[in-house]
Amino acid sequence: MPDNASLLEGGCTCGEIRYRLESEPLFVNCCHCSWCQRETGSAFVLNAMIEADRVTLLRGVPVMVPTPSLSGKGQKIWRCEICRVALWSNYSGAGDKVHFVRVGTLDDPGALPPDAHIFTTTKLPWVRLPDDVPVFQDFYDPGETWPQDTLDRMRALRRQE
Repeated sequence: MPDNASLLEGGCTCGEIRYRLESEPLFVNCCHCSWCQRETGSAFVLNAMIEADRVTLLRGVPVMVPTPSLSGKGQKIWRCEICRVALWSNYSGAGDKVHFVRVGTLDDPGALPPDAHIFTTTKLPWVRLPDDVPVFQDFYDPGETWPQDTLDRMRALRRQE
C-alpha cells in the first residue's frame, strides 16, 4: 500500500464511475471459490475490504445488482450502469458498512496484493499460490488472521449498528 492511500483511485472501464480509497483497506482477500470464478469469469477475485464511508465517489453513481451467493444470503454487486463493470460488493456478513472493492478496478491494482488466499479447495489446478501469503481451504478466523488495527476498525463499525 502506498504511504498516501488517497492516491488509490479506480473506476469502471468506460470512465463513467471514478472512486478513491480514503485509507488503506481492512484486509485483501483473494477468493478462489467457484462462485467468484463464475461471477468474474476468472480464476479468482481480489477484494479489498474497506469501510464504505472510506470510499469516495468522484464521478458517477453505481447501480446495485442483487446476486445469489453460496451462503444463500446473497450479495449486492455495485456496477457501472453503462459498461456493467463490478466495482465492489456488500456481503451479508459485513453488511452495507464494508465494501469489498474489486482490486482490478484500481488504477494501480498491483498496490494491493492479497493478505490471504481463501476457498482454495476449489482453486483451479494450474493456479500457483505464493509461499509468503497465508492460504486457507475455506474461510479463516478473522480474530486469528487480521491485524489488530483491522480488528479495531471492525469493532468500531459494529458499535455503529
